[in-house]
Amino acid sequence: MKDYIVKIFKESCRVKEAFINDQLGKMVNVVETLTAALKAGNKILIFGNGGSAADAQHIAAEFVNRFIIERPPLPAIALTTDTSILTSIGNDYDFSEIFSKQVRALGQPGDIAWGISTSGNSPNVLKALELAKRMGLVTLALTGKDGGPIAKMADLCLNVSSSSTARIQETHITAGHAICELVDIKLFQKPDLK
Repeated sequence: MKDYIVKIFKESCRVKEAFINDQLGKMVNVVETLTAALKAGNKILIFGNGGSAADAQHIAAEFVNRFIIERPPLPAIALTTDTSILTSIGNDYDFSEIFSKQVRALGQPGDIAWGISTSGNSPNVLKALELAKRMGLVTLALTGKDGGPIAKMADLCLNVSSSSTARIQETHITAGHAICELVDIKLFQKPDLK
């Protein structure tokens, strides 16, 4: 059993290392884009399914409350949390509309629509990002595997090239934490950080 545990941790480290080697420049662009949007008074709408829904909530909480440093709250909303909205849209329309209808209601040009999909294929995430782009929001995606259609259409995409959902999710939350920390530093401590 110990060998199996070690194998899981080593694989997680390998996937994260491959991700950052491949996506470092894109991470910088994501941090710069989020920082600029928040400086301009825009908000972040974050959404995904299953574990990605939990990640959306986790990342939104880090922005709204605080991450590491004491600072004013930043506007971020997880579109995965209101069961009445989710179930009414799913019931009256279709599950594929649960995020796009919320983006339509809450999104403004210049806001960030941040979709998370480990497969890159989630129809409701794709539909919301497509609508967000038409509305003038900046579209950001966290994906896995080959990125799917979501990676192809998003303005910014961080893709974890792995077929393991668990390893993709672990890398997504590490990337989310790094993004939160760097946005905090750029907004409140070292705006000239390169």
